[in-house]
Amino acid sequence: MRKYISCMSLSASAFVLALSTTAVRAADYPVSVQSCDREVVFDAAPKSAVSNDVNLTEMMLVLGLRDKMVGYTGISGWKTLDEKMREGVAELPELSEKYPSKEVLVGADADFYFAGWNYGMKVGGEVTPESLNPFGIKVYELTESCIHIGGKPKVSMQDMYNDILNLGKIFGVEEKANDLVAGYEAELEAFQSTLKVLEHPVRAFVYDSGQEKPFTAGRYAMPTAMIEAAGGRNIMDDFDKSWAKVGWEAVVERNPEVVVIVNYGNVTAEQKIEFMKNNPAFADMDAVKNDRFVVLEYVEATPGPRNINAVKKLATAFQGK
Repeated sequence: MRKYISCMSLSASAFVLALSTTAVRAADYPVSVQSCDREVVFDAAPKSAVSNDVNLTEMMLVLGLRDKMVGYTGISGWKTLDEKMREGVAELPELSEKYPSKEVLVGADADFYFAGWNYGMKVGGEVTPESLNPFGIKVYELTESCIHIGGKPKVSMQDMYNDILNLGKIFGVEEKANDLVAGYEAELEAFQSTLKVLEHPVRAFVYDSGQEKPFTAGRYAMPTAMIEAAGGRNIMDDFDKSWAKVGWEAVVERNPEVVVIVNYGNVTAEQKIEFMKNNPAFADMDAVKNDRFVVLEYVEATPGPRNINAVKKLATAFQGK
């Protein structure tokens, strides 16, 4: 629910100050941000935003933007909300359990859609920045996802920071965004300084889903950056993809020392671990022989505010603590 300042409750001087503050904020616009291969200009802060997926929604919430939102999409159809997220979105409707249609966004009177490629939009699909533009709905694309429509550098923690900072510009909360990112950077640096230096980066494999062929994180997916920040190396960091399928043969050949399980959906983390431990093809894999598995929730494994804690969890597993 939006909060409004009552003019009757303010003194004359305070009311003038409130008006002048509003004028200063309004004067900060227009602002422009880089969204994948597009420059997007905002003449004012969005008032009716929609976010897709649990991690993108958390970015909005951590910036205090719930009162600028009319809803979210793409959470209950894929994942189970934890208690923290239930509280965060308690007053917001889920407009679509999975990817929203154009009609859903238009029907919600949305003026902003925070999504990504394979995070609420598909290349060549119905919902794209171009298809929403005629309805006055501006789109900001998740940085990690930009590889699906063109080239980008290898993923880094900066990808997540970039989204927080750009959302800060778009919604006129730059100071809060800057403080958040500075806090994340300082927290990560302080934690890394406590880690013992390993002789070699720990070989890690990300197991998202699938039995016939595993769905995993490649060069452009966020777990690669978090694994490196934790003192490891994704054995698929030369896989020129974001999230995609590979053959089990390549995994066995590269022999991971730790398997990172992404927990979501109908198959539990425990079931994924049991599948690997009970499959004779994986019996000689170091991670299986030594029972070295670490579980990340979906919201930790994808770009968002929980990435710093995810790095800590990975580092603890890598260092055998």
